[in-house]
Amino acid sequence: MEVEVVRSARRRRTVQARAVGGVLRVSIPATMTKAEEERFVGEMVRRMQRRTQAHTVDLTERAATLAARHALDTPDSIRWVDNQEWRWGSCTPADRTIRISSRVAAYPPWVLDYVIVHELAHLTVPGHGPSFWALVGRYPKTERARGFLMAKGLEPDHQ
Repeated sequence: MEVEVVRSARRRRTVQARAVGGVLRVSIPATMTKAEEERFVGEMVRRMQRRTQAHTVDLTERAATLAARHALDTPDSIRWVDNQEWRWGSCTPADRTIRISSRVAAYPPWVLDYVIVHELAHLTVPGHGPSFWALVGRYPKTERARGFLMAKGLEPDHQ
């Protein structure tokens, strides 16, 4: 992906990236050092790649298929998010919404399926007790996916 960096004297702290005609235009403060520029441009490229990968998956359809296959509830909404640094997904049972980190889009499909099943189980059981893990365990690749996420540093090993 071609990248164009635009330094702005008016921009103080924020960095913005957007695709413009096949080019990723990254706007940064003019005062930013070259090292900071490299770090932020790299992060913006990674985010854009994740976002592009995420848009190839229909989460609503995938969640409905997994819910039916494993006898779980379906959410009212499920969507990709870019702002989850320490979680692969989150669920709000009160409004039946699920958010999946766009980082997971780059992982194998069976890992994404596990994350979706994990969050679907939270629609029925909010915590991480035995009844919750019994629901998650309906997904046959649970242990394999948890191991994958542990290796990536996204799955706590104390649950």
